[in-house]
Amino acid sequence: MANDITINLATEGVKLATPIKLLILLTLLSLAPSILIMFTTFVRIVIVLALVRQAIGTPTVPPNQVIVSLALFLTFYIMAPIFQKIYNDAFIPYVKNEITDTEFIKRASQPIREFMLINTQKSSLKVFMDMANLPPSERTPQKIPWRVLIPAYMVSEIKTAFEIVFLLYLPFLVIDVVVATILIGLGIFMLPPTVISLPLKLIVFVLVNGWELLAKVLVKSYNIPNLP
Repeated sequence: MANDITINLATEGVKLATPIKLLILLTLLSLAPSILIMFTTFVRIVIVLALVRQAIGTPTVPPNQVIVSLALFLTFYIMAPIFQKIYNDAFIPYVKNEITDTEFIKRASQPIREFMLINTQKSSLKVFMDMANLPPSERTPQKIPWRVLIPAYMVSEIKTAFEIVFLLYLPFLVIDVVVATILIGLGIFMLPPTVISLPLKLIVFVLVNGWELLAKVLVKSYNIPNLP
């Protein structure tokens, strides 16, 4: 057993034995849902899709499974350049035993870190840096700790999602108000406005290719760092 678990602290870096690598891999797989939420675009996308569904007036259509699946595929679509860079610069050299475990973690985390920094609102980042009492020397993009960057990024994603949904909500709100006003003007009080406004909102959303435009808005709302 002493020969199986070896940690080399020489200049070439840390080398972990295979059992430890398997343990780390299984741990990462168990934490995959949390990692997906914390480090990717999933939070913003799923919030926007869910609230747009509420704005249309169909709280259960599309079903949650469809919303989550669409959010996952859009997440992979947006994050594809980041994943590709991690694969080329970190995974392939690591499999070929060209880099150490420490270097692999460094190379794999750097593209994600750049993506999170460029898409985090400065106000959110400043709030968490102030709460952590970071000195000026640790407030540079290269030195901001993960314990500050991750919550700042998630709060920024939620805030941006709400801003997008507010703009998307307005056309549907106008349709509801117009329909309700017309029904009141005609003296029709027994007919709920949603009975008429719902098909109108559905047909308008379909005619303007709403789902395609929504996907385009979500993709364009992110800044992808220049990756060599």
